[in-house]
Amino acid sequence: MDAYRLLPGDPRLAEVLRLIRDSFAFMDGRIDPPSSMHRLTLEEMERQAGQAEVWALGDPVAACVVLTPKPDCLYLGKLAVNGRLRRAGLARRLVDLAVSRARALGLPQVELQVRVELVENQAAFARLGFAETGRSAHEGYDRPTSITMRRPA
Repeated sequence: MDAYRLLPGDPRLAEVLRLIRDSFAFMDGRIDPPSSMHRLTLEEMERQAGQAEVWALGDPVAACVVLTPKPDCLYLGKLAVNGRLRRAGLARRLVDLAVSRARALGLPQVELQVRVELVENQAAFARLGFAETGRSAHEGYDRPTSITMRRPA
């Protein structure tokens, strides 16, 4: 199963949006504030496909990720894997792709954010080579709500 990049207008962006919604649904009621996934629309996916990079595996889409270049890193966001295919190495393949893309773009690191409450996600990303580099709070919160993690490219 090869990774492929989705560009604006690709009808599979709707599959990516469904996969993200399905994969992130377990967070409802666990994280505060709620996931930004609830504000994600097909129009936003189209925008991200044009301004960032949306990558997927499988047909139908089995896993996806959004990669956004920043000045000092490549931001890895909205990593999602079909629940029936978890533990098949798809997340690792997309993280490896992110590292490869960061190198190709001349960026030294890959960065992501994970919610404080999702300790199992933190552990999964640590197993993939990420280490905590900071904590931040969403607007209006007086406690950390997100953990920033990075790994070298």
